[in-house]
Amino acid sequence: MAQQFVFFDVGSTLLFANRERMLAPLYKRGFVPSEQDLRALECTVKNEFDALLEHAGKADHGFWDMFYSRLFEKLGLQDEELRNELIANTRMSSNWNQMKPGTRELLQQIGRQYEIAVISNADGKIAELLGKCGLADCFRSITDSGIVGREKPHPVIFEKALASVGARAAESLYVGDVYAVDYQGATRAGMQAVLFDVCGAYREKGYPRVESLEELTAWLAGGA
Repeated sequence: MAQQFVFFDVGSTLLFANRERMLAPLYKRGFVPSEQDLRALECTVKNEFDALLEHAGKADHGFWDMFYSRLFEKLGLQDEELRNELIANTRMSSNWNQMKPGTRELLQQIGRQYEIAVISNADGKIAELLGKCGLADCFRSITDSGIVGREKPHPVIFEKALASVGARAAESLYVGDVYAVDYQGATRAGMQAVLFDVCGAYREKGYPRVESLEELTAWLAGGA
């Protein structure tokens, strides 16, 4: 069945981390990891997390627990209070306010051919954040786990989002950045999926993937 609906994740897909805010407690200690090092760590942790979630594990928030544990190992830090502060900062929607140039225009371009909407593991404030970033009106609906009470990859959040726009799973595509949370969650709910893989974590895995909204528009135009 042809795709008629495209659903987007937000963090690391449409909006990106504000490192100055998110890592401020770490910077105050004199630790300033480079963007390159953080990207490399993200790739490593995504693959570790995917493997973990295949067997047990929690959803999205467990990812950041693992991410900061690995970062602290690399930095030689042992400070549980600081690690928990960084995890809390990362879970705060308002700290994901960095947007790549052309995001709104590309979403509008996709929106001319598809109904578009959002499904995000967040803190109940993702619609507010998208509004502040000038993107909220691009979407027919915004489904936030903090409001639904279920996080991806649980099928309920996908079902709620589909129902919010009257979409059938088989005619819908989901775009998100973590295989075990986004890709598997969506496909298990009956949707199609593509990974938004900016850091290249899945470059060698053979999954359908794009690295930018520009690539996604081309991917959609190709009928992939």
